[in-house]
Amino acid sequence: MATPTAYQEHYPASPGWLNKGDNAWQLTAATLVGLQSMPGLVILYASIVKKKWAVNSAFMALYAFAAVLICWVLVCYRMAFGDELLPFWGKGGPALGQKFLIDQAKVPESTHYHRNGTLESPTSEPFIAMASLVYFQFTFAAITMILLAGSVLGRMNIKAWMAFVPLWLVFSYTVGAFSLWGGGFLYHWGVIDYSGGYVIHLSSGVAGFTAAYWVGPRLKSDRERFPPNNVLLMLAGAGLLWMGWSGFNGGAPYAANVVASIAVLNTNICAATSLLVWTCLDVIFFGKPSVVGAVQGMMTGLVCITPGAGLVQSWAAIVMGILSGSIPWVTMMILHKKSSLLQKVDDTLGVFHTHAVAGLLGGLLTGLLAEPQLCRLLLPVTNSRGAFYGGGGGVQFLKQLVGALFVAGWNLVSTTLILLAIQLFIPLRMPDEQLEIGDDAVHGEEAYALWGDGEKYDPTRHGSLRVDKASPSPYVIGARGLTIDL
Repeated sequence: MATPTAYQEHYPASPGWLNKGDNAWQLTAATLVGLQSMPGLVILYASIVKKKWAVNSAFMALYAFAAVLICWVLVCYRMAFGDELLPFWGKGGPALGQKFLIDQAKVPESTHYHRNGTLESPTSEPFIAMASLVYFQFTFAAITMILLAGSVLGRMNIKAWMAFVPLWLVFSYTVGAFSLWGGGFLYHWGVIDYSGGYVIHLSSGVAGFTAAYWVGPRLKSDRERFPPNNVLLMLAGAGLLWMGWSGFNGGAPYAANVVASIAVLNTNICAATSLLVWTCLDVIFFGKPSVVGAVQGMMTGLVCITPGAGLVQSWAAIVMGILSGSIPWVTMMILHKKSSLLQKVDDTLGVFHTHAVAGLLGGLLTGLLAEPQLCRLLLPVTNSRGAFYGGGGGVQFLKQLVGALFVAGWNLVSTTLILLAIQLFIPLRMPDEQLEIGDDAVHGEEAYALWGDGEKYDPTRHGSLRVDKASPSPYVIGARGLTIDL
């Protein structure tokens, strides 16, 4: 059979190993995941917080996205997906050279052997360019960092955050990624984390909660009243997050195959089910549906399905949605109010509940519901299956539990040590004077330039503008007239 014209040798940019469909889908999926962060979570954070923290919250997400990319290509990609340094960590190095980036993608430590030394699963070498894989995995690292930020919004010193981002990426995220995805000890043991329930969500939830403890709480007035400043814009950010999740879970197989199709369908089924369950619980217990609650339910559903999106049947996605819409609701609405520890730690957006609890739940449910035939299509350890399918599936649930404990424990310790080290040089929390004012004190900028927003006009803050105070209108109680001398 003749070689297709698009793959003939006189087209060196299309080598024989490159599958254009897979590569196109991988770049599309990476872009969708990138849009979840920038602008998705940037918009969501800016609008879900109190007005005085809109700029600061958006900037924390924006800075993290940019900083993670540079750290990723300089050293972190190979720490997560390169050659082994330790059973849980890869050798760091740059991913910048053209010889490296135009070659076929490869995860060198993914070769899996039986106990007798014979080959069980070959090295993972998807038919895409290495540059595509590097960028796709960057978007995962970036969103993890931004999700973590949700726990410390409204009071973390921006300079401390700028130092924290690269350190946490190097010493925490890369460990989880290599251990579970890059050919580390959990990968070869058979712990299932299809697309980041542990690597991304459990780690960001635990690390965020830990960071919230060390940074300290918001002002008492902010903790007592922290209304969203723009609910409709918050929904726009949430919509980008939901739709972008198709790239999140659909891109995990590194191919445009049937596993990706199953994953995208299951992702949306679970998210919709979870949103509806959370909303129903709000109506039952509080008498009215909450838009913020619906967004939280959407989030927990997306998180819960992630560890097993391409490995469970679609009826199981509904079951996972029911549980992800109810169990995190209980932990957030009931247990949180009864636990002195949860009350003490000021987790601004409840990332512990929406990501750590939902991510752990999804990982454990995957250990119960992972379907054997779907597992054979993707996983390196043959005969992997959930406990409900018998045949040693109970061991899989144990593996999921141990994997979760490792990820949670590592993030607890590493986040603590990083923040304690930063604290030696930079205060972790803003001073109360800045906390009282918000964005204007921290950035010299405000989110909304609205005249008459409960403030008196101060000509000293507006350059050479001159204000001539006129008498109030005898007919309308309104603003005084202004004469502006340009």
